[in-house]
Amino acid sequence: MLEGMRKVSQGWVGRIFMGLIMAFISLSFIVWGVGDIFRGFGTGKVAEVGKTEISTDAFRNAYQTQLQAMQRQARRSITNDQARAMGLDRQVLNRLISEAILDERARELGLALSEQEIGKSIINDPTFAGPSGKFDVARFRDLLRDNGYTEQSFAREQARAALRQEIVEALAGKLNTPAALLDAVHRYRAETRAVEYFELEASAAGEIPAPTDQDLQALFEARKAAFRAPEYRKLVYLALTPAALARPDNVTDADARALYERVKGQRFGAAEKRELEQVVFPDEKAAADALAKVKAGSSLADVAKEANLQLADLGAVAKADLFDKAVADAGFSLPQGGVSEPVKGQFGWALLRAGSISPESVKPFEEVAADLKREIATERARRTAMELRDKIEDERTSGKALADAARSLGQTTVVIESVDAMGRDPAGAMVDMPERDALLRAAFASDIGADNDVLSSREGGFVWFEIQSIDPARERRLDEVRDQVVAVWKDDEIAKRLTDKATEILAAIKGGQSIEDAAKAAGAEIKRDDKVRRTEPSSLSQGVVVRVFGLPVGEVASAAGDGQSRVVFKILDSVTPPMETDSEVMKGLGEQLRSALTEDLITQYLSALQSQTGVRINEAAVRAIVGGDSGSF
Repeated sequence: MLEGMRKVSQGWVGRIFMGLIMAFISLSFIVWGVGDIFRGFGTGKVAEVGKTEISTDAFRNAYQTQLQAMQRQARRSITNDQARAMGLDRQVLNRLISEAILDERARELGLALSEQEIGKSIINDPTFAGPSGKFDVARFRDLLRDNGYTEQSFAREQARAALRQEIVEALAGKLNTPAALLDAVHRYRAETRAVEYFELEASAAGEIPAPTDQDLQALFEARKAAFRAPEYRKLVYLALTPAALARPDNVTDADARALYERVKGQRFGAAEKRELEQVVFPDEKAAADALAKVKAGSSLADVAKEANLQLADLGAVAKADLFDKAVADAGFSLPQGGVSEPVKGQFGWALLRAGSISPESVKPFEEVAADLKREIATERARRTAMELRDKIEDERTSGKALADAARSLGQTTVVIESVDAMGRDPAGAMVDMPERDALLRAAFASDIGADNDVLSSREGGFVWFEIQSIDPARERRLDEVRDQVVAVWKDDEIAKRLTDKATEILAAIKGGQSIEDAAKAAGAEIKRDDKVRRTEPSSLSQGVVVRVFGLPVGEVASAAGDGQSRVVFKILDSVTPPMETDSEVMKGLGEQLRSALTEDLITQYLSALQSQTGVRINEAAVRAIVGGDSGSF
C-alpha cells in the first residue's frame, strides 16, 4: 500500500529520483557481499542502514507491489521462484536501501521541510484534485485510507521523499552535457564515409584438394574442445497447457455471443463514441435548478459559469471509458445536443450534455465466433489445468513416477531420448518442447531421481519433468567427427587463400594499379557505397565497416566479408556534417547523455555513502518473505 501511495504522490516530489535514477540504481547499485551481516537482527526488519531500519512490512509491501505490476505488464501469473530468478527481490531491496541511505544523509545534513511546505505541496498535487480541479479533501482521505496511511504518516513519507530529491538535485539537478562529449558522440554517429570495394567470393580460392590425414589430425588436436560432445540428457515431461486442453467445440453460441457483446467495441471495430460535457453540482437541488435554466434557453456552459463551477469536457469517449456507471448510462442515453436529468455520480450531482455522436462499427458475430469460442475454451482450460495440477501433485506426493501419475489422470507424457543444454539432439536438430528455455535450464540443473518443481508456462499452464539418464560431456574421437573436421579445414583453407590473394591485390594497388583494374583482373564487380556509417546498416558487413572507420581516407585494405568472402576496399572520402545544437535530434541526444551522466554520478555517490553509512541485511527475513533461496545478500 505504501508503494501504491508513493506512486500516486510523485507529481509534486518530481520523477528524477523516483523514476529515472532509482530505476537505474535498483539494477546497478549493488550492496551484496557485506561481511558479518546476519547477526543481531530481530524478526521485524530486513536491513539496517546506519540508524535507519527497513521493516519486514515495508519490504513485503514493496515486493508485492512490484510483483503485481510485473504480472499486470506480462498479463500472466509470475511465481516467487520466477520473480527471484529475475532478481526482483534484490532490485526492491536495493531501492529501499538507496532511499534509506539518502534519508540518513538528509539527517546528517540537518535537512528538514516545514509542515506548511508539505501541506502546500499536497494541496497543489493534481492527484488529489476533485471534479472541480481543486484539492478534494474527501478524495485525499479516501486515497490515504485505501493505501494504509494516516495523514501524519503520509506527510512524513512525502517529507522524506522531498528531501531525497533535494539531495539528488543538489548533486546533479543542474548537470549539463559537456560540449566536448556531445561533439564526440555526434562525430561518431554522423561521420559518413565513401568506399569503393569488390568481393572475392569463395570460388576465387580455387579448387580445394582433400586434406591429408595428417592435416585433419593436426586441426583436430589443435581444436579438440570445439568438437567435444556436450552432455546429453534423457527426460520425460508432461505439459498441461490451455491450448492443448482447450475444447472450442464445447463452447455454445450463447456463451460466445455474450463475450462478443462485451468486447465488440474494443476488439472488433469502433465502439460508439460521444462528445460529452459535464458539470458537477454540490447537491440535487442545485443541479435541478441549473437544468431548469437550461430548459429555459441557457447553455450548460453559461449555467456552469454562473454557478462558478467547471464545465468538464470529457472528450469523445466510448461508454466503457467512463468509470462512473451512472454517468455513462445517462450520457449514452441522450440524443445529440441533449442535456440529461440530474445524475447522482460518484463525485456529486451532475448534468451531462451530448455533442456529436459516432455510431459503432463492428465485425458481425459470425466472422469472429470461432476465435471467441477458442478464447473461451482456452480460459476454461486454464481452470482445468489448475485442477489437474493439484491432482498431479497429489499423485506425485504419493510416490508415483511422473508417467504413472499422468496415466492415472488420462494424460500422456513425452519422452525426449537425448537433448543437450542448447535444445539440440545428437544430430544437431532442435528438439520440440514446451517452455524451451525454462525447461532446459531446470532440466540441466536437476539430477536423476530429483523431485523437481513444476514449471509455469507463459499462457497459464504447467510442465513437469523427470531426468531418466545422463550422458556426460566427453571428448570425441576424430573418426566420430571426421566430416565436421573436414568442413572446418576447407573453410580455413578458403579463408587463407582469399587472404593471400587479397594481400597480393593490395600490393598491386599500392604499386599503382587502380582498384577498378584490380577488380577486373580478379573477375569481380567494383561497387561503391557513399553512405557508410558506424551506426546504420550498409551494403558492407559490420566487420568491414569497423575496419573502414579504423583507417585514414585514401587507405586500401581488406577484411572478412559475409560468409566466406573477402572484401577489398578503398576509402574515398569522409564527411562529418556540422553539429546543429538547436535541432531536436541534438537536443534529444544531449538529454540522453545528461541522463546517463546523472545516473553514473548518483550511483557513485550512493556507493560512497553506503561505505560510510554501513549496511546490514537480514537474509533470513528476506528469504521468509520471498521464499526459497535469495542467494547471497
